[in-house]
Amino acid sequence: QVQLVESGGGLVQAGGSLRLSCAASGSFFSIGAMGWYRQAPGKQRDLVATITSGASAHYADSVKGRFTISRDNAKNTVYLQMNSLKPEDTAVYYCHAYSNWRDYWGQGTQVTVSS
Repeated sequence: QVQLVESGGGLVQAGGSLRLSCAASGSFFSIGAMGWYRQAPGKQRDLVATITSGASAHYADSVKGRFTISRDNAKNTVYLQMNSLKPEDTAVYYCHAYSNWRDYWGQGTQVTVSS
């Protein structure tokens, strides 16, 4: 079992920055890919960025050049640095991890970008 706890969400003005963190804990041998997804009201949950244990990253087109995903394998933690935030980035951001052939999700953290 893997538990994911996110932190770092909040309210920010357009053009500002936030950094999200997600720490994994529990009983597991290793964690594979980790990532961030987001869900705006009335919309589906979409991929934001993922990163493998070898630090290979993938981004949604909408965040390329503005967001950076990274991870600390020793701490089982993944980060999302979000710069140049836009009102359309407003959503609940969910941490995701893949371990032992299962998907795990965090509880979500709200990011609100005001115009």
